[in-house]
Formats: sequence, structure tokens, C-alpha cells
Amino acid sequence: MNDSEPDLSRYLDVVKSATRCAVLTGAGVSAESGMPTFRGKDGLWKEYRAEELATPEAFERNPDLVWEWYDYRRGIVEGVQPNAGHEALAQAEDLFEEFTLITQNVDGLHQQAGSRNVIELHGNIRRDRCHLCSRYREEGEGRECGCGGPFRPDVVWFGEALPAGAIEEAFRIVSTADLVFTAGTSSQVYPAAQLPYTAKEHGAFVVEVNPESTPFTPLADLSVRGPSGVWLPILLDPSGIGSRSDSG
Repeated sequence: MNDSEPDLSRYLDVVKSATRCAVLTGAGVSAESGMPTFRGKDGLWKEYRAEELATPEAFERNPDLVWEWYDYRRGIVEGVQPNAGHEALAQAEDLFEEFTLITQNVDGLHQQAGSRNVIELHGNIRRDRCHLCSRYREEGEGRECGCGGPFRPDVVWFGEALPAGAIEEAFRIVSTADLVFTAGTSSQVYPAAQLPYTAKEHGAFVVEVNPESTPFTPLADLSVRGPSGVWLPILLDPSGIGSRSDSG
């Protein structure tokens, strides 16, 4: 159902009986908080493109420049707040027996909103880890690890693999979920883009929330055109979902 006013009747039956829920979020969710994206007019920094800075080679070639860019980005992160979509997802965590939030975002806004069970596929810009041994940087440490390696932002750069175990756990979760949401993502960045397809293959009811259609739209059980900050609070309204004893 792709109309501007979707038919929610089947969804309401599913959501009241679902016990295992998983959510995949992308850059669109954070963009609603004012977070600039990598690409487009907001994706530029000085004369550099993100693809030229977010690589291991760029860090090894000019770590000061890469750190300058990430310090700039962290300043932006510190200046934005979670939106209604983030808050709805945090509240929804208590409405299901099992609830997992899988995010491609690195800004930590889901945790700031109160989400607890979060799988970060691309890391977290608020943390640092060693470029050699991957140990997390502790407060007060300089920019060199005890092993001799340099600390770097704990994010996945172009050409790097996703964090060990993160994507495997995400696929396991969506394979056993009753209800899966995909919100604010273009469904074009793999392997994360495969998650809703896997959920569908294993029998989950999959809801897509996005301002524009995506490659996954034709397969979605419910596809809602609009901002996640508007639709997630409606679809995850505790007053409706929480009344499970009234659902027969």
C-alpha cells in the first residue's frame, strides 16, 4: 500500500500480536534532526568529498586532516538532538518481548533518545579506537595507543568491513522477527540493504517508512511515504500497541 494515507488495518492486527520486532534505520532518520549527510550539497567539507577522507589510506596519509574533519563532524553531532522518530523507537523497546534497533547511523542519537538494544553497523563517531589493535580509547588518553598504533574515530570507512559480528547478528535478528521496520534508508547500501529482504523471506511483516520509494518498496507489506519523525510515533503508538490484552 503506497498511498499517502495507507490502509493500516492489516498492520494493526500484526503489530498487536508481534513479539519480536526489529528496526533498521538509515541517514534519513538523523537528517530529520538536522544532521548533514555524506552526499549532496551538505556532504562537502572544504574542498574535499567524504569519500576522499573516510578511508584508511587518507588517515595513514594525513591523519591531522582526517581528525580535523571528524572534529568538525563531532561538533555538528553535539549540536543536534533526537527527533520524534528516535524517541518513538526508544519507547517501543518496552512494547515487545524482543526489540532490536539496527542502525547504519554513527551519531549515537538512538542511544541519546534512550534506546538500549542497538546494533551499530557502521560504528559510532563519538568513540575512538586503535587503528592497529582496535582497543577503545579511554578518557584522558592521547592519540596514540599503548600498542603504538594511532587512535582513530570508531567508524567504518570506505573499503573496510563492518564490525565483527554486527552484520551477522543483524541478519540473525531479522530472520526470527515477526515485525520489521525499515526507516529513513534508501535500501541501496549493502549488506544492510539485504536485511529487509531476508526478513521478508523468513515470514516477517515488513514496514517501510521513507519519504520516497526505494528498490524494496514493491515487496514491503506496508510502505508509508513520509518522514520517520511523523510516522514512527503513529505506527508505534504505545496507547494502541500496549493494549495487547484487548486484541483477542
